[in-house]
Amino acid sequence: MKREDVLTEALPYIQTFHGKKIVIKLGGHAMVDPQILDTVIQDAVLLHYVGMKVVLVHGGGPEITEKMQAMGKEPKFVAGLRITDQETLEIAQMVLVGKITSNIVSLIAKFGAQGVGISGNDGSMLIAKKLDLQKVRVGDEEQEVDLGHVGEVVEVNPRLLDVLLENGYIPVIAPLAIDRHGQSLNVNADTAAGEIAIALRAFKLINLTDVDGVMNATRTRTYRRLRVHEVEELMDEGSIVGGMIPKLLACTRALRDGVEYAHIVNGNKEHTLLLELFTDDGVGTMIRNDGESDSGME
Repeated sequence: MKREDVLTEALPYIQTFHGKKIVIKLGGHAMVDPQILDTVIQDAVLLHYVGMKVVLVHGGGPEITEKMQAMGKEPKFVAGLRITDQETLEIAQMVLVGKITSNIVSLIAKFGAQGVGISGNDGSMLIAKKLDLQKVRVGDEEQEVDLGHVGEVVEVNPRLLDVLLENGYIPVIAPLAIDRHGQSLNVNADTAAGEIAIALRAFKLINLTDVDGVMNATRTRTYRRLRVHEVEELMDEGSIVGGMIPKLLACTRALRDGVEYAHIVNGNKEHTLLLELFTDDGVGTMIRNDGESDSGME
């Protein structure tokens, strides 16, 4: 497309999205590849300057594992689930807030905007409860496992975020929460992003990952448009596996609780965030509620 055609196609989307809240969950290789992260944050700042109220939520599992090993502590997993003891939690807090959040805020400043790094602990934004014992299969046996200082979000207080957004800041949120007794807990970043989107009444929830979108069981097709019931059918039939499950659970819950649109986008390719939002065809998977129109603009 000619440059002027690209801008013309983007105009109605920019007009529609102006002033709307958008929650972007950063994940995949964008969190470990500085060049990819640089491009993603540049796109996020552009969204901010065309009038969208952008909130960034990030994970950091690989970085936590790397830091633990560097400090001589071997990470412990059971059936793929991390065991978070007190020392692991302290390392996670150091990595998530002290390193990753701080780095993203610096990149936002590099591209001319103002970011504020916070965690779910700040302002009691994310209230969680400790996860119950988790049933997992280890070999031929089913076991109950205590994951330690890991929680599930039970309440979101968006007041701090509203203040930051109304004053022109881009919040950058680490997935930590606090329980009713003041104990910090590590929470799933996909789930946290979805709950934050619901609390903010966000227009869009976007999950940046390492694949081009939601795919079929044989990984030969990427769905560009899906409705909530279609996503649930794909999960029921076993087409959705691994790390895509919590992403889509967060998306479907957010859509059922007031978020207008959810997107799964490959963050490893340059400017996919802009292409997904500002072009007619998009480049990822857009999910909408049953009965919603297909444009993604209403």
